[in-house]
Amino acid sequence: MYVIIVGGGKTGSQLARMLYDQGHQIKVIDDRPIVLEHLKRELGSEAVVQGDVSSPSALEAAGIAHAQVLAAVTSEDEANLVITTLGRFEFNVPRTIARVNNPENAWMFTADMGVDVALNQAEILSKLVAEEMSLGDMMTLLKLRKGQFSVVEEKVHPTSVAVDKSLAELHLPNQCVIAAVLRKGDLIIPRGDLVLKPADEVLAIVHTSQAEELALLLNSQRPPH
Repeated sequence: MYVIIVGGGKTGSQLARMLYDQGHQIKVIDDRPIVLEHLKRELGSEAVVQGDVSSPSALEAAGIAHAQVLAAVTSEDEANLVITTLGRFEFNVPRTIARVNNPENAWMFTADMGVDVALNQAEILSKLVAEEMSLGDMMTLLKLRKGQFSVVEEKVHPTSVAVDKSLAELHLPNQCVIAAVLRKGDLIIPRGDLVLKPADEVLAIVHTSQAEELALLLNSQRPPH
């Protein structure tokens, strides 16, 4: 995939390095000499474009006509919005991503401004903290569909109501599917007749709003006999 990253600071350079290591073709645009020298040492001169980050000519020099993704990650929200607006409406880039530096400006990062995905770091962090507090030991492995769904891992508690019950007997959330069960190092493909055992590690895809319900199901204790 061909990705243009505008802004070569810490966020931009780390993103560029990650995508480069994954085999993607990248170009990073920046106008600061010190940043440019660092980027050239890290990625090579061919991956770096010197120019005004908000300039159409810099985007053209980076080959925006062929880019599949444009990521605007400068430290200025106004610049990021100008970049995504140009990318979407002037150059028809299929996918645009913009960094939100000031949470108070988040309302502006919409499709009308050419933004497909707004990365509001403060909001992401607060949601992650709240989610971790509410889900206990459940681990979120991956976010899907802009955070609507999550791939999660949860261990079956020894006293859970789910122990010794088949998957067919469990009252799973209606937007949840069990993808796999790990038991003593073995991967088990889930079927309706699979009976859960204590310490089973359950991998599931679940709507974010129902993740806590799944966690409770696998952790809530059985009533005493």
